[in-house]
Amino acid sequence: MLDARPRSTLALSALLALAAACGGDDDGGGSDPSDGGSRDDADPNAPDAATFDCTPRSGTDLALEPIASGFDMPLFVTSPPGDRRLFVVEKGGVIKIIEDGQVLATPFLDIEDRLAWSGPGSTNGERGLLGLAFHPDYGQTGRFFVFYTAADSEVAGPGANVLAQFLVSDDPNVADPSSELRLLEVDDFAGNHNGGMMEFGPDGYLYVGLGDGGNGDDPYNHGQNKATLLGDMIRIDVNSDNPYAIPDGNPYKGGGGPEREEIWLSGVRNPWRWSFDRQTGDMYIADVGQNRIEEVTVIPAGQGAGLNLGWDEVEGDECFADPPSDDLPPGTDPNTGPDCDLGAYTPPVHTYGRDLGDSITGGYVYRGTCFPDIVGWYFFGDWGSTRLWKFVYAGGQATELAEITDDIDPDGVIDGLASFGQDAFGELYVVSLISGEIHRIVVQ
Repeated sequence: MLDARPRSTLALSALLALAAACGGDDDGGGSDPSDGGSRDDADPNAPDAATFDCTPRSGTDLALEPIASGFDMPLFVTSPPGDRRLFVVEKGGVIKIIEDGQVLATPFLDIEDRLAWSGPGSTNGERGLLGLAFHPDYGQTGRFFVFYTAADSEVAGPGANVLAQFLVSDDPNVADPSSELRLLEVDDFAGNHNGGMMEFGPDGYLYVGLGDGGNGDDPYNHGQNKATLLGDMIRIDVNSDNPYAIPDGNPYKGGGGPEREEIWLSGVRNPWRWSFDRQTGDMYIADVGQNRIEEVTVIPAGQGAGLNLGWDEVEGDECFADPPSDDLPPGTDPNTGPDCDLGAYTPPVHTYGRDLGDSITGGYVYRGTCFPDIVGWYFFGDWGSTRLWKFVYAGGQATELAEITDDIDPDGVIDGLASFGQDAFGELYVVSLISGEIHRIVVQ
């Protein structure tokens, strides 16, 4: 499979000029996003949205507070550092802004005509606009990044997974759609297991999770093939080189072998979703299982380089008996059998089976200031069952695990648990794809 990175465009020259003029970093570090931006850090002139200055409320009796509705298949919500607005990603290629509790009529970005996806009104399929990440210095540079499945690609086939950069226009509520710079285009043979979640890490580098490419049972063994970016978590420096550089510390940098230098860790199936704990820097990866097991793996800060989470040798915490694919070329899909060396792979801290759900949706560790008694709780759920849970990561284990579905959503308002979200101040949100609603997690 072709994983192509374009090396030169006029757009990049314009971008570097803008970054230099705005004081952007050139050393790959950027500002440290792990501090998250306290309310004292917020621009007092920035537009206010759903998150306000709050009086801390004690207790752990959870609820969902309606924030906005009327979205068309929302998949994600986030904010730039220090910004009070919320940005909602719709599957069909549109990003909208919530400002002062209202959804702005003019989209921030609309790239529907560039997507390969299942079309308006369809909740089927896994293609579309899948991820959004703002540069740590977004307020100065106007740079942000999206991940989508493309209708056209000059270097990869239709349906390619594209990582692209855009710039905000002179209007802070509208991006410049002509500013697109494609950093990476990854050929993909199927429509599912695209991943697409992106975050800047505590080190200032951009991390992107890519699924194994799709179908079932990882037929091309992408999870264990480090010559492709499919089935991997990658880490790149978007502040250097053309269009990005490989950071020092990436495990295959300068190795001279077939392994892609962008890879940070490998062996994932479809990491939907993953996040950094903004206080500790730990990485929480929720990976959707094949037929039996959903999983959450926690990678302590600074320990991810070269780790292998095991797919498709392992599903969850058990060996995966990969069935043969008779219609593929010999050797493409080796039958791994029912036995494996579990000790060779990084194990999850939590798993659950099909009795509880069938497609995990990863979330975040709460680090906001409004509800101090839930600080440190990691929230996650399941798309299929719409169940929600929390745990606290301590001593290398998932402790204080509890299902919170009946507490937080007794009336079943969540309809299609597509994602959780986190704003600039650490408050958390729930995104319902089918009903088109955004709720905030609160304490009653």
